[in-house]
Amino acid sequence: MNHILFVCTGNTCRSAMAEAMLRNMNISGIEVKSAGVYAENGGNASVNAMKVLDEYQIPHNHQSTKLNEELIAWADYILTMTTGHKQALAGRFPRAIEKTFTLKEFAEMDGHADIADPYGGSVETYKKTFLQMKEAIEKIIPFLTEEEGGQ
Repeated sequence: MNHILFVCTGNTCRSAMAEAMLRNMNISGIEVKSAGVYAENGGNASVNAMKVLDEYQIPHNHQSTKLNEELIAWADYILTMTTGHKQALAGRFPRAIEKTFTLKEFAEMDGHADIADPYGGSVETYKKTFLQMKEAIEKIIPFLTEEEGGQ
């Protein structure tokens, strides 16, 4: 079983959408959670994030979670949305560095390694972010399922 933890700032936009997206793919051998470096426990996903998930018919029932030691220990792979999140995580949880990557880095995508924060933007801005993450997530699935089969 591969445990994937998506991390962003407040766990209300990017990591919440990424978690819902990967969970909705219902891939055997993959469990997914999300958290925020500066999140407050129990907050709702942003309205526009929920609208985008609804548009793509992805079920969601998200409550934000602050990144903590228990989640770090649970995760096999920690996929952050930005290099800043990766650096913040490494500073607070040094033992997690070897399993922490930006999502685009892990997906071996060219270009800027960050997924921009859509917070405060339009539904269209959220949709662009969603599609960036979808492309990256689709690229990592073969690795995660192949690795699961090889364990």
